[in-house]
This record gives sequence, structure tokens and C-alpha cells, in this order.
Amino acid sequence: MSKKIKAAIIGSGNIGTDLMIKILRNGQNIEMGVMVGIDEKSDGLARANRMGVATTAEGVEGLVKMPEFADIDVVFDATSAGAHRHNDVFLRGYKEGIKMIDLTPAAIGPYCVPVVNLEKHLKEGNVNMVTCGGQATIPMVAAVSNVAKVHYAEIVASISSKSAGPGTRANIDEFTETTSKAIEVVGGAERGKAIIILNPAEPPLLMRDTVYVLSDKADQAKVEQSVEEMAAAVASYVPGYRLKQKVQFDEIPEDQPINVPGLGYFSGLKTSIFLEIEGAAHYLPAYAGNLDIMTSAALGTAERIAESLVN
Repeated sequence: MSKKIKAAIIGSGNIGTDLMIKILRNGQNIEMGVMVGIDEKSDGLARANRMGVATTAEGVEGLVKMPEFADIDVVFDATSAGAHRHNDVFLRGYKEGIKMIDLTPAAIGPYCVPVVNLEKHLKEGNVNMVTCGGQATIPMVAAVSNVAKVHYAEIVASISSKSAGPGTRANIDEFTETTSKAIEVVGGAERGKAIIILNPAEPPLLMRDTVYVLSDKADQAKVEQSVEEMAAAVASYVPGYRLKQKVQFDEIPEDQPINVPGLGYFSGLKTSIFLEIEGAAHYLPAYAGNLDIMTSAALGTAERIAESLVN
């Protein structure tokens, strides 16, 4: 690819700053254009200035006034759900066809989990990166769904309390709602449920995710193979993503069904998957795998979208 696509990042907090560093270090089809914030004293804007990236502390209103905006084709939004709704409408009023990659729970556009459904959404004007828990666990639900019909999937995302900033804490309700819905829409489960735990342990623990899937009976070896292949696919853009242990199975006989709230009595196959996500420590600590998987997935999505724009 001869020409890189220029990108702007809205939000100079932890996620936006980490994403900027990833683009500067690893961007192949994407390069930094502008870092956008609202606090001129933020570390993200200061770091961007030191790295030679154009900045504005006047939000999207400041972005559209900059000469660099004319060359921006992709915008990452790492603010909040409410702010993203405003930013999306505002920017489209100034540039038709701009691509928005939403790292908030706003979900204006379709949910996007790169290894599962990115190819279906390359032409969308806005794609939503779900949540950190969604990026980590939905591929596992989809892996089981590729082999057997999934009736119910429940995920428990445990992250270090230190890696949950003001934005994460303000969006806890949206996290559970967005992730639950995406488990169904993207993962292929008839019913999904998401739980998040902020763990205050010291020293801080790495992100851990547990995925429980209730499906029709299936060949366990095929399910395990599907899960392992999917884990390897995610690890191709999130190097710290790994299965913590072997996939576990429980067969639930028809004469001893379990009662699942909202689903009713179930018999079939229960698959338990245990994940660990270690961050790359580009800007955030290694324990903040929950933030790293979001920025890594967003960059992976942008790289493929940029590739599609010039081909």
C-alpha cells in the first residue's frame, strides 16, 4: 500500500493515548493525523505534541477548524457513549463518508469483533467495538456457535480496579447491556448475559474472562479445536490473549436438566472457557489487558478498513 490513511483520535485519556502509540509504532495502513481532547493539560495531548502529532484541546469543534481535518478519513472515538452520539452527527455535517470507529458503548453502528464479523461491515460509516469483555469473549461464543447451536452464553469479565478509569466506571450499565446484546448478535447465542467485576487486588491482576456456553450436544474435540483456532486468530492482533487452561465440558443429560433463568430447562453441552489477557504495555500497564484489547481491536479494524478504501 503506497498511501496511508490519516486518522484522528477523539479522547486524550488512557485509551486514546495507548491507541495513538500503537498507530505510531505499528500502523501499516493507518497513520496519525490529529489527537483531539478537551483538557489542554492532559498527558495524552502533551505526549502527542512531543511525538509530533497535531493536537487540539477544543474537542470536535476544534478538529474541524484544523487544516489537517481535510486529510482525515478515519476517526476513532475514545470518549463516552453520550459524547460519541454528538461527535458522530457533528463530524458528518462537515465531511460526508468519514469512517467512525467507536470505542464507547454507544453502538450507533453495528457491533464489530474483527475475527468474527469485520468483513461484513467494511463499508459501514460507523462501527462499534462493543466492550473490552465483548472483544475478549464473543470470539469464544462464536467459536462454539460455529460447531453447535448456542442457546445461552454467559461471560464474566474480571479486570483490575486500577485499569478502570472514569469513563469505564461511568459506563458500567452500558457495558453489561452492550456486551449481552453483542453476545447474541455477533456471537450467535440465543440469549446472552454479561457480568463485570472490578478487582481491587494488589498487586493488580491481569484481565481474566470466563465464558460459559450452553449448546446442543456436539463433538467436543471439534468444539475445542474451534475455540483454539479462534484464540490464535485473536492473538494475531492481541498478542497477550490466551487460553488460561484447556476447554472444559459438562454433558447435561435430558433426565437431569438445569434451570436457566430466562431460558428455562436445558439439557445438552456446557462448555467452559477460561481466558487471560495481558496488555502490551505500550502506554498502559501490562495488567490493563481490558484496555489493550480495545485499542488493538480498534487498530486491527481500522487497518482493514483503510486497506479496503484504496483497493
